[in-house]
Amino acid sequence: MARLYEAKGRPRFNPLIAHVADIVMSDRVARLDDRARRLIEAFWPGPLTLVAPARHGDLVCDLARAGLDTVAVRAPAHPLAQAVIAAFGRPLVAPSANRSGRPSPTTLADAVAETGAAAAAALDGGACRIGLESTVISVLDGPPRLLRPGAVTRGEIERLVGPLAEAEADAARSPGRLARHYAPAAPLRLNANAPAPGEAFLAFGPAPQGPHILNLSPAGDLAEAAARLFASLRAADALNPAAIAVAPIPEHGLGEAINDRLRRAAGYVG
Repeated sequence: MARLYEAKGRPRFNPLIAHVADIVMSDRVARLDDRARRLIEAFWPGPLTLVAPARHGDLVCDLARAGLDTVAVRAPAHPLAQAVIAAFGRPLVAPSANRSGRPSPTTLADAVAETGAAAAAALDGGACRIGLESTVISVLDGPPRLLRPGAVTRGEIERLVGPLAEAEADAARSPGRLARHYAPAAPLRLNANAPAPGEAFLAFGPAPQGPHILNLSPAGDLAEAAARLFASLRAADALNPAAIAVAPIPEHGLGEAINDRLRRAAGYVG
C-alpha cells in the first residue's frame, strides 16, 4: 500500500476507493443504509462510489482509508476489473494510474507513461469508455452529499435519494478533492471563446480547425466531451503551449463533472 502511494506521489491523507465485485463484498467492509442500497441497485456495477461507515476488520486497511472511520466502495463494470477482483477474492483498492495531480490516463499507453515504471504488470482493457472518474456520494448521518461529480449525474441520483447536500462537511473523505488536481503542465484558461497567441485550444461545439485546436465534441455532446477530456488535455499539453484555453462547457448533466475537473486542473477549487 505504501508503494502505491509512493508511485503516485499521492498525499497519504487522500483516501483510496475499494473496488468490490458486488454488494455482498461491499457489505464486508462498509455499513450501507437504505439510501446506499437504492443507489447500488440502480448504478452498480458502474461509475458510482459510495462513502459509508467502515466495518471493523482489515479488508481495507487504515492506510488505504487515510486513517478515516469511513470507506469508499465501488463495483466497476469493466469485465477485466471484475475478473481481477474475482481472482483476488477481496476488495481491491485502486486509484487512477496518473501521478498525483496530473490528468487521469484513459489509455494503457498513458497509464504506463505516468506510473508504469512502478508497476509489476500492466493489463490492457482498452480505452476508457466514459473517460471521467466515478461520482462520489457520502451516505453518512444527515443528507447524502455530493463529494465529487462524475459520470452518474446529480439529477440521476437525486431522483432516488432526494436533494444532495454540498461536499464541505465530508470533503476530506473523497479522492480527487485536491485544490490543484488533474492538471497538465501548461496553465489553463477557462471559458475562453478563442485562443490567444501561443495557446492551445480545447473547443466544444462547432469551431475552426487548426494545428493547436482540439475539439472535445464538435457536436456539443457532453458525453463525448467527458470521454475525450483527459486525453485532450494530454494532447494539448504535448504541444508545449504557453497555456491551454478551454471553451465554455454547460454546467448541466455531465457538464458539472467536466467543469469540476477543469476548475481543479486550473487550481480554482479548494
